[in-house]
Amino acid sequence: MVDSMDSGRDEEAPLVITTGGNKNSLKNHTRDVHILSSSFLLIFLAYGAAQNLQSTVNTEQDLGTTTLGILYVSFTFFSLFASTTVRMLGSKNALILGSTGYSLVPAAIYLGFCASIIWVGEGTYLTSSARSHSKDYQLHEGTIIGSFNGVFFGYFASHQFVGNLISLALLRDGKEGSTTGTTLLFVVFLGFMTLGSILMCFLNKRDDDGKDRGTPKSSSTFLDSVVSLWDLVVAPLLDKRMLLIIPLIAYSGLQQAFGFTKEIVKPALGVSGVGGLMAVYGVFDAISSLVSGTITSGLSSITLITSSGAFVQLVVLLWILLGYSATTGALGYVYPLLMAAMLGVGDGIFNTQLNAMLGILFKDDTEGAFAQLKVWQSASIAVVFFLYPHITLQAMIIIMIVALVLAVVCFLFLTLHLEKAFSPSRSSS
Repeated sequence: MVDSMDSGRDEEAPLVITTGGNKNSLKNHTRDVHILSSSFLLIFLAYGAAQNLQSTVNTEQDLGTTTLGILYVSFTFFSLFASTTVRMLGSKNALILGSTGYSLVPAAIYLGFCASIIWVGEGTYLTSSARSHSKDYQLHEGTIIGSFNGVFFGYFASHQFVGNLISLALLRDGKEGSTTGTTLLFVVFLGFMTLGSILMCFLNKRDDDGKDRGTPKSSSTFLDSVVSLWDLVVAPLLDKRMLLIIPLIAYSGLQQAFGFTKEIVKPALGVSGVGGLMAVYGVFDAISSLVSGTITSGLSSITLITSSGAFVQLVVLLWILLGYSATTGALGYVYPLLMAAMLGVGDGIFNTQLNAMLGILFKDDTEGAFAQLKVWQSASIAVVFFLYPHITLQAMIIIMIVALVLAVVCFLFLTLHLEKAFSPSRSSS
């Protein structure tokens, strides 16, 4: 088990600061991070706000949750092949193609395909940028990967704030059924999505970590294709590090799909309050992403930060399970706002730290690692959307608590084992 966990740990070396490097290189790396982050903000401020409303407003025969479930089943399936697609297209082209699924408002299955490649492309592109930056400036790779992920998810989480404020403004006073308001809302959203897709084109093209993977030979046999697919899809599951991270990845999907707006916000604040409260969620998610990304330096910091995020979310889950009930007056507003803030903090931590950890540990198969991230995240999200109509809130909370405890135990076992494997006593032996 030790051998399978040894790779990728040179990031625990001390931070080396240098004044050397090429200033143009610095400009390109940081420029790309901000362009990528801004593109996702523009695309997902529309998509995220619409998804929040989907399960809350389209409640007849659970149409909203069923539609989202189909989307994430498609997302899960195509994520199995996303690493192959990203390698063939390159991460920049994969990002551009993936963005079309959001801006063209297509069927859910096509959106699932686009979601798989845009997210695997994002993880690959951002990690490549961070590695290039750390190499050019001889900086600690783990620190730069954490910092770049913090910036990206800080931008990305802001979509909840901006998108939901727009929803709140255009669907105020509960007029979500108004044809004029709804039409205007989606015209505005379509404009943002299209702008985000166009912005992707201005990214610099990258060689995805500088590895010459070669190009597929025209004479490749079917067997070669099967072996290649095995290496990209199944082989990562034989890595004990990945197996120990998967429970935390799955929980991160569960908490993203948790019906907070439907079960907590709508009874307390009404449909018109969903946008405002999720904007609060987005603010704390963004702040948490930026802060946790900034202080990330390696596996030790990732362990501490992730454990803190898990504790915050556990408090909220136990609060809902053991004592929360909708109330009137000021507390009726304060309690959901506080829960939203705490859930946002946890989500920001999980996003930045999982992506940073995968980037640090899986240097040899970046695309495959991020494909696994999206496979298990989207699968758990799909399960929640299909399960919700058939179980109670209390049952869902219990499932999430059990999943969180299991995820943290596996995660701590992994990180503690890695620390032990690279302890000074072992290194000197």
